[in-house]
Amino acid sequence: MAKKFKDHYDADYATLLASKIKQEWPAFDSRAFVSAIENDLDDKGFLQRQDLFVDAFEQFLPFSYPEIIALFHDILGPELKTSEGMFTHGWWLWPVGRYVERHGIADFNTSVAFIRELTKRFTGEFAMRPLIEKYPEQAMEVLKQWSTDDNVHVRRLASECMRIRLPWARKSFAALADFKSYKQVLTNLKSDPEKFVQKSVGNNLNDLMKEDPDKALEIISEWETGNPSKETLWIIKHGLRSKKNTP
Repeated sequence: MAKKFKDHYDADYATLLASKIKQEWPAFDSRAFVSAIENDLDDKGFLQRQDLFVDAFEQFLPFSYPEIIALFHDILGPELKTSEGMFTHGWWLWPVGRYVERHGIADFNTSVAFIRELTKRFTGEFAMRPLIEKYPEQAMEVLKQWSTDDNVHVRRLASECMRIRLPWARKSFAALADFKSYKQVLTNLKSDPEKFVQKSVGNNLNDLMKEDPDKALEIISEWETGNPSKETLWIIKHGLRSKKNTP
C-alpha cells in the first residue's frame, strides 16, 4: 500500500532533515531533534506534522530569524531545472516553508528573498500569504516584479500565493484589497508560455469567479479586447469553468 502523503514526514525524514542541518551547523543536536519529533508523530495529521517540525526548529535552532533563514538557505540544494518536480524532489522542504509561514512577518525583506529561492526548489505560496496580509502594499509590489521573472517557479508563485481558495490554506481576500495590483499581476502572466503558470492564473480567476464574478469578468473582458493569445484564451476558459455554478 502506498504511503499517505503525511507519512513521508516520519522519523526517517526527521533524520534526513537533521543531517542536512548538521552538515551546515555541526553543533546541531540532531539526536535530540529527531527524538523530540518521533515520539509525537503517530496521532498527527499532515499539517500537525509540519507544525511539529516547526516546533522543533524553534526549540533546537537558538538563533535569530535571519540567522535561521540563512541556515535554511544553505540546505536548499539545487534549483529545479523544469516546471516539474516540486513535490517529487522538493517535498522535504515543506516544514521549512511552514517555519517561514509562521515567523516570516518578523522580517519582510529577509522572508521575501528566501521565499523566492525556496519556490525554485519547492513552493512558497503558503509562506507568502501572511506577508500579503500584513504588508499588502509592499507584497503586491514584489508580486508584480515576480510576475515578470525569468524563472517559471517565481512567476507561478506570483499568481498562486494570491489565490482566494488556495488548497491547504484558509481562504484569503488580502490580495484583492489592491485590486489594481492584483489585476496587473495576472495580466503580466496572461500569455505566459508555461502551462504550469497558465493553470495557476486560470485557477486564480476561477476562485475569483466564485467569490466576486464581476471582478473576474472585468479582468476577462479586458483580456478579450484586441487579439488575445492562445495562452490567454486557454486561461480564460480555465478560469470560467465554474461560471455555470456561479449565482
